[in-house]
Amino acid sequence: MSRRSFVTGAFAALTGAATVTRAAAGTVSGAVSGAVTGAVAARGRPPKGVVLRAAPAKVSIGSRTVSTWAYDGLLPGPRIEATAGGVVRARLVNNLPAETTVHWHGIRIAAPMDGAPGYTQKPVPPGGSFDYTFTVPDAGTYFYHSHVGMQNDRALYGPLIVADPHEPLGYDQEFTVVLDDWLDGVTGTPDDALRRLNASTGHDDTLRSTLLGGVTGELRHPYHLVNGRAATTPEVFASRPGRVVRFRVINAAADSAFRVALGGHRMTVTHADGFPCARPVEVDTFLIGMGERYDFLVRLGDGAFPLVAVAEGKRARAFAIVRTSRAASPPDRNVRLSELYARILRYADLNCRRADALPRPSRSVTVTLGMRPSGNEWTLNGKLSDDPMRLRVERGETVRIVLDNQSPMWHPMHLHGHTFQLRTAGARGPRKDTVNILPRERLNIDVHADNPGEWMFHCHNLYHQEQGMMGAFGYGRPPAGEHRMHH
Repeated sequence: MSRRSFVTGAFAALTGAATVTRAAAGTVSGAVSGAVTGAVAARGRPPKGVVLRAAPAKVSIGSRTVSTWAYDGLLPGPRIEATAGGVVRARLVNNLPAETTVHWHGIRIAAPMDGAPGYTQKPVPPGGSFDYTFTVPDAGTYFYHSHVGMQNDRALYGPLIVADPHEPLGYDQEFTVVLDDWLDGVTGTPDDALRRLNASTGHDDTLRSTLLGGVTGELRHPYHLVNGRAATTPEVFASRPGRVVRFRVINAAADSAFRVALGGHRMTVTHADGFPCARPVEVDTFLIGMGERYDFLVRLGDGAFPLVAVAEGKRARAFAIVRTSRAASPPDRNVRLSELYARILRYADLNCRRADALPRPSRSVTVTLGMRPSGNEWTLNGKLSDDPMRLRVERGETVRIVLDNQSPMWHPMHLHGHTFQLRTAGARGPRKDTVNILPRERLNIDVHADNPGEWMFHCHNLYHQEQGMMGAFGYGRPPAGEHRMHH
């Protein structure tokens, strides 16, 4: 099949009624544990729940074993599956020596289930438990993670895949690819790293990328992982030549954006942050910030191909192998891929379906992203998370948030409880819940206020979040008492 006919076929699949043939959903490290099955959810009967046991654990990242905190001793945590419109039931059991929560990233969720300490939930103390029960309204690729302190830079995260009961895409197989940067148990803990950053006023200017407008991160992680495995003992995705495969890519990292490519192949990007594109986009590579997700289709060739995720600006990479032939020699983990330097996905390439477009906003509000002279305090409208900026909205209105980045670094901004429409010049723009904004850049995101609550709005660089870049998106008058981040 020609490239043109493949892309045309993907577009037809999105707008037509092709049926999906779903094989096992990939080789994410750790078995499916108590998965919510689509068939049960679709029939409306209460689905079986999953139990997430958060506890200290020793996990293998391939070449070494490290001590960390994990769900059920797995890295990533158990894969949870649901069907759009169905219910997820998950019991968090806290066997950690610290309080914790679970946040369901990207899900338009009921506020008490959002797992945001200090906003929607009291954190679960050591020895305690909490039952999360919520409807998943939208199909797509999501994930869950702790939202307390630096815990998300441990193993406290996992994929949440929500199937479309009327899946329009036609493909033969799917794989989930969870990207991460890793230091826990290797160079101390994430809390140690944060203390070192807080004690310094400087930034590592060698971590630099033109694509991200300058300095790309706060530190070098010693490992970058695909599904919990380092490049020295890579994850292998097994398929067959000629199969059309859907890859679901999740960036669960704390401090690293990744540039992703599959050697010898072009990608047809079909979804951004769970929402389908009106017209799929054929590219060679894409940049994925922390908290973002992209789905792409590819027709696989015959051989063993490198799946590379370059940690942008860090001279490091995550690496896996896509194998369709047992006889093919494995690719070198340091292979130079021409695809990484060819056609890259831009936000301007992405448009949501007309049915997913939000109403035009009735007003605008500006959120200025800044850095204080200390160099380790990041602000929203001049405020830190202990006295947070609050954007007040009223139920039913659509508001335009003008993100104005006056800080010297890029930020992946994430809004809880909602998705927004990124307005790109002369186009409809994509629906997303996380967006990368470069230094000195301004972006317009439209939010329809249809989910009352008090919601976090923050940078998904975990170090920036903990250094103050956390605000609130709240309905009506502020709730009684103070809403402050719990550390």
